[in-house]
Amino acid sequence: MPQLAISPASGRPGDLVRLVGIARMAAESSVLVEKRRVEYRNLATRKWLNRCQSERVPFDWTINPYRGCEFACKYCYARYTHDFLERHDPAAFETEIYAKDWNAVDFQEELKSVKAGQIIAIGTATDPYQPAERRFLSTQNVLEGLASVRGVSICLTTKSSLVSRDAALFLALAKHNHVHVTITVTTTNRSLARLTEPFAPSPEMRLKAVAKLAASGVSVGVMASPILPLITDSEQNLLAVAQAAKNAGAKQFGAYVLFLQPAAQRVFFPFLAERFPEHLARYQRSFRDGAYLSGVYPEKMRKMVQDIRQQVGLLSRDVEVPPPPSDPPAAQMLLF
Repeated sequence: MPQLAISPASGRPGDLVRLVGIARMAAESSVLVEKRRVEYRNLATRKWLNRCQSERVPFDWTINPYRGCEFACKYCYARYTHDFLERHDPAAFETEIYAKDWNAVDFQEELKSVKAGQIIAIGTATDPYQPAERRFLSTQNVLEGLASVRGVSICLTTKSSLVSRDAALFLALAKHNHVHVTITVTTTNRSLARLTEPFAPSPEMRLKAVAKLAASGVSVGVMASPILPLITDSEQNLLAVAQAAKNAGAKQFGAYVLFLQPAAQRVFFPFLAERFPEHLARYQRSFRDGAYLSGVYPEKMRKMVQDIRQQVGLLSRDVEVPPPPSDPPAAQMLLF
């Protein structure tokens, strides 16, 4: 069982003095629950509602009820967030899960900054319905707290079948706002999903959650992101996901190509070396100069996803992630 030292960086008690901000709060947190491979900790929280400054996404605000994610997806881009806690062990992100301290009064005060027409995205960094949610109900608290907002868009993304539990809350919010739930299904191949997303619910369970939400009247779509080059990027795989989504009652479908920041590469490249060694060199070459692919390959995938949507009869997602700026042609030649 991993143990969080007073100073996550070195373990020396005196180093607590040098920690500031959220890293210090994490170091001072208490273990709430210990499981076989994971421990849950509380985390003092100054803000639940975070202003989104990224030009790559259209969200105005983001909410992540947890830090860290137990699903342990090999490609997860959010692993870098544990660096802010001075937790640089790649495994820490998936074994040390922080449940943010809930304060309903403070949350309502924060919501006064939200304006009509803005977008609130829930689950942009860690899954809001990961196993910790069964115990802490943090995401449920957020949804109940959002009952006071009017005229905003609320979108939530998850890989968990637990999301169907809150169908009634989504419907209540939808009376005064635009509400949409996206469930991620990267492949219908259960064995492959178990390799790349080892502790997430099976694709079948996720699709059942899509069906339950759709039957309840909740606007729900499926996202096959990230598309893993040479692994999940075949037309056969993406078409199978889209067709399964359609059969389950989803109205929307989308997918974008994998991006790999350094923190994600530290986990994903060893995974490739073990499970897909024949692809490792091409990944290393393609991501050598940056986290994002550009050029011919992502455009090919974008067109494939668009064609599949038309073939199956699904709409594009309400909120699409735009492609990164194009690189010079010479750099594009190195990509998949």
